[in-house]
Amino acid sequence: MKVLIIEDERDIAELISYNLKEAHFETRSCHNGREGLLEAQRYQPHLIVLDLMLPDMNGLEVCRQIKSHHKLKAIPILMLTAKGEETDRIVGLELGADDYVTKPFSPRELLLRIQAILRRSEAKPKAKEKEILEFGLLRLDEERFEASVEGKFIELTALEFKLLKYLLNNKGRVASREALLEKVWGHQAYLNTRTVDTHIKRLRAKLGPAGSYIETIRGMGYRMIERA
Repeated sequence: MKVLIIEDERDIAELISYNLKEAHFETRSCHNGREGLLEAQRYQPHLIVLDLMLPDMNGLEVCRQIKSHHKLKAIPILMLTAKGEETDRIVGLELGADDYVTKPFSPRELLLRIQAILRRSEAKPKAKEKEILEFGLLRLDEERFEASVEGKFIELTALEFKLLKYLLNNKGRVASREALLEKVWGHQAYLNTRTVDTHIKRLRAKLGPAGSYIETIRGMGYRMIERA
């Protein structure tokens, strides 16, 4: 498994790299955002460890560009943040980052988080043929990892795509925020239900006229309407 580390503090990058190599990962390190974006395209890692405080460009912008790139958007991202950067952490999760670890961190915890993300990525069902889901103005193509509304392509992060697919496959049924955390995020205990609300809000905005298909059920959670 290949991990790309985008971290400007070389001692921290070396610490992460050392611990990952001890766990039999292959690693490469970059020390600024632009270099990291180029290396992500060349290296095609299985996961990216991304520091939010980079010298040339904000780590959130790096995250946004990765999740907007058709060849990179499915790569999981684990963010490194300072303790006081709660807003940045929330924005990073909105942009599609899969997890975050605050500095200073335990190398053991970081390794466990990385392994958990990769297990979730590998646990996707392999058997069935990829589906095309159509519902009213909305179309989801699993094979191409594409979503469109009224025939117009919309950019979704991997998490947004997974969330929308889950709601579509369970249309008419109410999904609690806790159930969505478990089914879409893998029940990461350090995430709270506000994460779900943030992603639903962002997803509705991206879906435009199809955003109204996702209903808020007060005091319970969300559901995709039964009929478009």
